[in-house]
Amino acid sequence: MDKRFIKQAFVGLFVTLLVVSGCSTGSGPADPRAAVISMFGAMEKNDKPALAHLLDLAELMKASQEDYALKTDQPRQFSSPEDILEDLTGEGKTKKRWFALQRIVSDVEVNGDQAEVEVTFVDKDESKGYRTKFGLHIVNDRWKIYTFKTIP
Repeated sequence: MDKRFIKQAFVGLFVTLLVVSGCSTGSGPADPRAAVISMFGAMEKNDKPALAHLLDLAELMKASQEDYALKTDQPRQFSSPEDILEDLTGEGKTKKRWFALQRIVSDVEVNGDQAEVEVTFVDKDESKGYRTKFGLHIVNDRWKIYTFKTIP
């Protein structure tokens, strides 16, 4: 056999194994930080199906004492999961606000099947930062975001 053919076959097999190992379990991101980063990527692309895969929409629907869009006086109540997806894509209030700020994904704290990922939103014009902790838990063998909490 030709050495070039063997090398190409080996590279092809290696790439195939990488793709299959990443997709075969359907388990999504390997860690909570990757889920948060994937969420921002899906928001940027206005990819509602990807967001629905990364978010626990039922938990996000529950009433909250603060609005996760930052800098609001009254908490908003969402009447459907679609409302949340609209808010996080296109011209949604939260997407516009979060993407107007620098986003820094930093510390991860894992406690069993729950985790918190610290995300700081930096307003360079006002020299102000908003620290948040995104709450995640494991649902169907993957990390799903169920809360966005501002840290005082």
